[in-house]
Amino acid sequence: MADAAMRIAIVSDACDPPTNGVTRTFTQVSERLRRRGHDVILITPPGFATIECPTDPGIRLAVAPYRQLARRLDEFRPDAIHVATEGPLGFAARRYCLRRELPFTTSFTTRFPEAIHARMRIPAAWTYPLLRRFHRPAAALMVGTASLRAELAERGFTNLAAWTRGVDTELFRPRADAALPYPRPIWLHVGRIAPEKSVEDFLRLPLEGTKLVVGDGSLLADLRRRHPEAVFTGTLRGEDLARHYAGSDAFVFPSRTDTFGLVLLEALASGLPVAAYPVTGPLDIIGREGPGVLDEDLGRAARGALAIPRERCRQHALAYDWETCVTRFVELLHPVGAARAGLRGTAPASPACGDRA
Repeated sequence: MADAAMRIAIVSDACDPPTNGVTRTFTQVSERLRRRGHDVILITPPGFATIECPTDPGIRLAVAPYRQLARRLDEFRPDAIHVATEGPLGFAARRYCLRRELPFTTSFTTRFPEAIHARMRIPAAWTYPLLRRFHRPAAALMVGTASLRAELAERGFTNLAAWTRGVDTELFRPRADAALPYPRPIWLHVGRIAPEKSVEDFLRLPLEGTKLVVGDGSLLADLRRRHPEAVFTGTLRGEDLARHYAGSDAFVFPSRTDTFGLVLLEALASGLPVAAYPVTGPLDIIGREGPGVLDEDLGRAARGALAIPRERCRQHALAYDWETCVTRFVELLHPVGAARAGLRGTAPASPACGDRA
């Protein structure tokens, strides 16, 4: 299956901003699949009727997308379907596959129970059963780290499969001309500025030099007001983002809820040592004696990271390449196979069925 060209549908509720690791992951995967000769459709909220996410206005969610999604999949006639997220589009794609008895794969990319708890104080124990139900029919649930797979197994998730990530080591690299106009040391954070990301844990640290925050999100205006000493750039892309990585002195990652932490790889590839809590993501990527310092005292971790040679960081990141990531993704896909004939001839769902999951 890995060698034959396929028609692959990837359905994701994440489409922007570029500091969203889920978006960058599936954009990279789609582009590299196409280079290998696969025909790929990446279905995301643009093109559907959308509303703002109630707890994060920067995120758009598709409204009642089932019939439109079903038409697009019927027209595309995929050989394999991957459901990347557990949002409205993800639920619609899951329902589409179940109604047609088509195999599909999913991925666990965001800790929604913890994010919902951070925003609305709803206990995570109440929402994990919904995620278990969502992923249970999947032929494979792709999970980025060993520690997260072990945790999900303890929570009753099944069909767990290892699927790591990659990093663009050509874009994210050490740069001699990347000096930034701020007092040093420069402590960088890149990511969504949302409650579950714990960005204020970073901003409260008593560190000399400059705290530099790249990204956008629901807390940006509030944190700018309460931390005027920090530099907030908003969203950066491409070369501009890469220069900010390479021009900083240490990367501070305060999140306790990420399932992987793609920004960790981007920082390391840029030669930037990492400071983080000893939690899923940093533990798997950095380890206890890797190119960073993990400590419950985030300030101590940040200061310790400055002593790590930048060459060690770069070498560590080179082990994570997108081609390996894409090869594994293809290996884990499950072909529609014999059901494809039925898929071609199946009419769109009746409007009377609504959009139930």
